[in-house]
Amino acid sequence: MLWAALLLPTLALDAALRERPAVAGAFALVHGPAQQRRLVAVNAAAHAAGLRRGQRLAQAEVICHDLLTAEYDAQQTRAALARVAAHAYGYSSSVLLDPPNTVALEVGKSLNLFGPWPQLAARLRRELVDLGFHHRIALAPNPHAARVLANMRDGAGVTTAADLPQALASIPVSHAGIPGKAAKLLSDMGMTTLGKVMALPRAALRRRCGPEPVEAIAILLGERPGQLTPYQPPDRFTARIDLGCEVQHVHGLLFALKRMLTDLAAFLSARDSGVQRFIIRCLHVDAPATVLVVGLLAPERQAAALFEVTKLRLEQLVLPAPVLELVLQADELTAFMPAATDLFDRRTSNTLPWPQLQERLRARLGEDAVHELHVTADPRPEHAWSDTDNTHPAPQQWPRRPAWLLPEPVPLHDTITRILAGPERIESGWWDGNDVRRDYYVLELAAGQRAWAFCPPGRRGPYMLHGWFA
Repeated sequence: MLWAALLLPTLALDAALRERPAVAGAFALVHGPAQQRRLVAVNAAAHAAGLRRGQRLAQAEVICHDLLTAEYDAQQTRAALARVAAHAYGYSSSVLLDPPNTVALEVGKSLNLFGPWPQLAARLRRELVDLGFHHRIALAPNPHAARVLANMRDGAGVTTAADLPQALASIPVSHAGIPGKAAKLLSDMGMTTLGKVMALPRAALRRRCGPEPVEAIAILLGERPGQLTPYQPPDRFTARIDLGCEVQHVHGLLFALKRMLTDLAAFLSARDSGVQRFIIRCLHVDAPATVLVVGLLAPERQAAALFEVTKLRLEQLVLPAPVLELVLQADELTAFMPAATDLFDRRTSNTLPWPQLQERLRARLGEDAVHELHVTADPRPEHAWSDTDNTHPAPQQWPRRPAWLLPEPVPLHDTITRILAGPERIESGWWDGNDVRRDYYVLELAAGQRAWAFCPPGRRGPYMLHGWFA
């Protein structure tokens, strides 16, 4: 087996930053009592200004006057780790959570599908960047060794158990996952690297330092399994973003909305599912939540398509009060079948596929404004179609019909120059009392139009106009 470790060294910071527009200056997460608040994590700009993790907030604000802060949220960090695990589930059915900041996935069986490891690793890196997470990635025969290697050297890779001791030999004891008390005892003895520790007899090591170092080494070498939590994707998707301020206009919600829909798309892709209905709740201070229900004609899981439709619907909302939080909930996940496309797609680059155009029109004009026509089994032109989905098999060869059918036939007074086709006899409707007996003709008029008109059977006029050909 081969395991890839996705180590997220700035997970808490990334989880907070990905929910707000780009922060150009110094930013830090803070936590603690009101009089003893300390920095939990700082971004690159804050680090360059001299701020460090563990500093008091009061001291940090003296050093950096324009410091922007947010409250550290442990639940938000755990949710972000689960988001990465959900994305990794799209590459492997064996995904493990290694809190506080690592996800491991078994990739040995996935290489046949996604290509060799360098290709798969590059793909994972691109997608983690798109999701907004800094990362380190390493490969090893077991997840614990992969996590330790990723912590020391991004891109490290060991493919066989025989090469693992040499790869781990230079790892400091303090970074090997050995409990702190045992690690300090080994360091005091001069055993500063795993190579020196692994060179000691196991029995002597157990007598002098206890069982913790022996068990840790056995786990790193894959001699015994460690205790990691298997990831099981949930049956529903929920995302919540605290906007951090009162947002009064719909356009101020778009950044957070796009982030949530990107997460939803990654979740659906990992589960090989789609979504046809989801709910967005805008939470206010002193007003009931504004609820937006987004329904689609067909299951979808592309982030761009979901965002386009939701944005158009959101722009039609009138917010009764400023928004503090956004909540997205998708309870009904459906099977997803990608639309079939031609090998040589001749559509221009700015042409939308028909399903996406349908959704855009419905979002702009309203759900009841766009209908799809279906064939019925009734030969009468005014009853031959329906906008409800009670479809019948389409005929092998369609009769010639006009693109524009009039609501009601009207007398044709124009001059007819010639008859292009006909007569076509339509005689039906006896069962509902609206029976018709008509002979239809395609007529060319003096002005050049082509009309679809009928007259009583066996006659040549007067004609009743029923439609126009394009």
